[in-house]
Amino acid sequence: MIKFGAGNLRVPKWTRPVYVVAAGQSDFRKRYPEKKLEEICMMAFRMMLEENDLKKDPLDVKGLINLTVCGEFADHFQDQLLCEAKVVDYIGLDPLYNVGVKTGGATGGSAVLMGATTVASGLSDCTLVLGWERMDEVKTWTGNYYIATAACKDFETRLARNYASYYASMARRFQEMYHVDERVRAAIAVKNRGYAYMSPFAQQPGKHTIDEVLNGNIVSDPLRFLECCAMSVGSAALLLCSEEMAYQLTDNPVRLYAAGASHTLRTGDRRHMEIPLLPNESATQYEKLYQEMRINDSRWPGFESFAAARFAAWLAYRMAGVNDPLEDLDVVETHDAFTISDLQTYGDVGLRPYGQEQDFVTSGDCYVKDPKAGKPGKCPTNPSGGLLGTMHAVGATGVFQCNEVFWQIQNKYDKFHGDPGMWSRFGKKKPVDWESLQIKNAKRGLAISHAGVGSHVTCAILEKAW
Repeated sequence: MIKFGAGNLRVPKWTRPVYVVAAGQSDFRKRYPEKKLEEICMMAFRMMLEENDLKKDPLDVKGLINLTVCGEFADHFQDQLLCEAKVVDYIGLDPLYNVGVKTGGATGGSAVLMGATTVASGLSDCTLVLGWERMDEVKTWTGNYYIATAACKDFETRLARNYASYYASMARRFQEMYHVDERVRAAIAVKNRGYAYMSPFAQQPGKHTIDEVLNGNIVSDPLRFLECCAMSVGSAALLLCSEEMAYQLTDNPVRLYAAGASHTLRTGDRRHMEIPLLPNESATQYEKLYQEMRINDSRWPGFESFAAARFAAWLAYRMAGVNDPLEDLDVVETHDAFTISDLQTYGDVGLRPYGQEQDFVTSGDCYVKDPKAGKPGKCPTNPSGGLLGTMHAVGATGVFQCNEVFWQIQNKYDKFHGDPGMWSRFGKKKPVDWESLQIKNAKRGLAISHAGVGSHVTCAILEKAW
């Protein structure tokens, strides 16, 4: 059994606070042949500078940036090493320093974490975090192969070379262990793709039914087509500042806390450990679960849970003073690359105790508005549309998630999602049945950025600072 020393469990402390002041992103598509990657990144950069109601002119804000942290998962897609140098040159920040981050699916979240540390340490007063992925220059199956090489080549990669197959086995195990109704997974797909219908940025929005999801083609049993995200093209940008700089630029800054954790690439080699308890949990709470694990020859985290997600939340909650995530958080953006990863995360971040994750859906707590009761959910997840409905341009994903939480806290969901001009900018028409997904009085939110089958996870908490 893995045992942690006291030093291993040290809660991160930053030398000074970090704030988010502006965000921007492109729309997200399957293909974007009419624009070069640098142009797509410029779309996010310009939105960040020009459309966040900052108190300084865009060029003046640009003149405050000290360095750039770039997120890009795979050089393979662009066939260009050091792509960050080309992008930073194009947006006009050369010769300021830039650094690239690559941690699989968590690349965007890791870029936010690394960018935050540059501000927290005093290395920078104003850091640009810019993430992107260009996944349309290769065939879909080639892209799937590239992504699958982020699994362990000695073991997991040989089994499938397709991430859906890795998650399918976890879905089976999770379903057996916790007696999950497959309609719960389908409900997640319906919700997130339905929320994407309200977003001009979304790649694959849609109004679906549970039966439509369950009658869809199997990608990897039991996961169906609408339960899986798609390959995307797009970019996202976030501006992080020191406290003094933040209030120079906006009257509505959002404070950021972030932590990360990692775990083995080999899903079949997750060594047993005791569940790290979140502030709202107790050891006695899991006595029955441990007993059931012994009966079923299982162990934690096993195939059912992501230790990296639990440990990242364990750290971030203590950094931010979150005592009960269901009560203290107003919005959550999960890494719903597959419906099963969404469901697993509910337990990992403590929205429900392990083994009770499906209740978070059936109770209506995960909805902006519970479709059955017609009342607001307790802690809505993925009003952005998530990865299932809006995007998974991998290097941009974690940045995009923080953007969406940031705009919710600033009460700007409608500004960025409801303006007909935003829709027409991306060649779309705002739906006549569009509905606002702005969460009333949102003060604190969380974004989970997740890699592979849990090899790297970052947990970012954003909270209102005015």
